[in-house]
Amino acid sequence: QLQASGGGLVQAGGSLRLSCAASGRTFGSYNMGWFRQAPGKEREFVSAISRSGGSTYYTDSTKGRFTISRDNAQNTVWLQMNSLKPEDTAVYYCAASRSYEGSWFQWQYDYWGQGTQVTVSS
Repeated sequence: QLQASGGGLVQAGGSLRLSCAASGRTFGSYNMGWFRQAPGKEREFVSAISRSGGSTYYTDSTKGRFTISRDNAQNTVWLQMNSLKPEDTAVYYCAASRSYEGSWFQWQYDYWGQGTQVTVSS
């Protein structure tokens, strides 16, 4: 089970840190990802991290502004979001994939969190 938190309302240029806490003893066996869904749009890939945390993946729009990290001892993955823009407004979801590292495809993720709302005002 995945529990995402940390969303909120922030002004453009501000920062937020999302957390995703996982239950169970096998967190380190999963590649993790963050996706987002803006109103009226399809869910899209944001970032991903490998099982060990040694490899990270971003889109062109998030690279340099967002940082994904994880601590397997704490069963948690984070998404640090800086220099936020109004177009970053969306519900953010964390997801876990047993088999795929750095995947952009939703179907390759086995478990999903419930989502946390991020709203960036201009």
